[in-house]
Amino acid sequence: MNRIKRALVTGSTSGIGLAIAHQLAVAGHDLVLHGLESQSEGDALAESFRKQHGVDTLYVHADVSRVENIEQMMAEIEQKAGPVTLLVNNAGIQHTSPIESFPPEKWDKIIAINLSAAFHTSRLAIPAMVEQGWGRIINISSVHGLVGSVNKSAYVAAKHGLVGMTKVTALELASQGITANCICPGWTDTPLLVEQFKAFAQQNNTSYEEAKQGLIKAKAPYPDFVSPADIGQLVVFLCSDAAKAITGTSMPIDGGWTAH
Repeated sequence: MNRIKRALVTGSTSGIGLAIAHQLAVAGHDLVLHGLESQSEGDALAESFRKQHGVDTLYVHADVSRVENIEQMMAEIEQKAGPVTLLVNNAGIQHTSPIESFPPEKWDKIIAINLSAAFHTSRLAIPAMVEQGWGRIINISSVHGLVGSVNKSAYVAAKHGLVGMTKVTALELASQGITANCICPGWTDTPLLVEQFKAFAQQNNTSYEEAKQGLIKAKAPYPDFVSPADIGQLVVFLCSDAAKAITGTSMPIDGGWTAH
């Protein structure tokens, strides 16, 4: 059977998601990019992928904090491009605050985008994967899916939940040619961390660059950021036939953070 290998990467207009999309395109996979940019901006990005990599690329706009928007997005992809058989759940947001002052609306939004969205995209993509007897689900968790940090209750809860859901998904689908895995990055220089770096710099009366290095050294022995492109290359490997027996795992790419 000719396997369709069309990848949806949520949150793929910047940061880790964009790097993953580029690596999948380099490997020859057709793509669906997702973000909150306008349709014209997203279409321009998709066109740049087509020109640079020579792969079919579609852009979809959707607020994945809302179930109905996810359902509309998946239906649009099916109609315009066909079924998704490589699903990379990468979309995420962050907010830091002590539990007693953590805004409930922030908690709900983080859980919705960082955890529930991955459930909904998975449940909607799995039937096509089962039909063709092949598929890959890769959830971008975090080192915070494996360990905790202060002031990140919602993020840590969502990322731990993502690790648990991935294990169940892997168990349910292992006999059908479908794998499910988590990647757990440590410090990665992306827009998601900008506010944390700024806060650290202010609290410690240091420059922004010094703050970045200070935060890295506080957690991990590896003295630099994890490259988003390296995360993308790990995604490409997990999508390959060489990884067909790798399922239900949570792979740190964290500079030794979780080795402590």
